[in-house]
Amino acid sequence: MGIGVSIFLIAVGAILAFAVEFQLWWLDINVAGWVLIVVGVLGLLLTLLLWSKRRSAGSVL
Repeated sequence: MGIGVSIFLIAVGAILAFAVEFQLWWLDINVAGWVLIVVGVLGLLLTLLLWSKRRSAGSVL
C-alpha cells in the first residue's frame, strides 16, 4: 500500500467517522470509519518504514 492509498483511506475514514450520521442495522458507519483510519495510518507507517530501509540500504554502497 502506497502513501496515496493510505492518505485516501484516512480521509474516507475521517469522513465516515466524523461527518456521516447514518447507521445500517448490520454496520455502524462510525466504527467502519475508525477502522479505515487505523488501517490507513498503519499502511502509511509501514510504507514509510520500508522506504527508509530501502533508502538506507542503497546509500551503504
